[in-house]
Amino acid sequence: MKIMFICTGNICRSAMAEALLKKMIQENKKENIEVYSCGLSADEGDIPTQNAIETMKDYGIDLKNHRATNIKYSNIEKMDLILCATLSHKIFVKNLYPELENKIFTMKEYIGIKDEIYGIDIKDPWGYNLETYKQCAKEIEMCLEKLLEKI
Repeated sequence: MKIMFICTGNICRSAMAEALLKKMIQENKKENIEVYSCGLSADEGDIPTQNAIETMKDYGIDLKNHRATNIKYSNIEKMDLILCATLSHKIFVKNLYPELENKIFTMKEYIGIKDEIYGIDIKDPWGYNLETYKQCAKEIEMCLEKLLEKI
């Protein structure tokens, strides 16, 4: 199974989701799962934010070598599951790739969670403090735990 996470710049949410899921797959000895990420407006080769790097250290993950991929240069057509951070990302991706429509979901939508406050979006931590990033990572981790149970 090939999974892709999508956000705006591929330097916060989708980068953290990719790194976290890769670690969880390894720890759970799940095989045949490949994980990728990209951004709708990513600057190709951009580095993760410092707060994303710091946040991932809490999980024993070194995010420094991650480089952003723009959706235009991704391998999205080869994915089995495409998980977006927000509903607006999902709509954008469906408009770009209508043939992939049945594979595109928000992370929360796919696992069946609708948060009372935020709905089905994982809010963008970009430009906010480290604590906001840590909350975002916890939300992503919770989604990924449920995702692993589902797939």
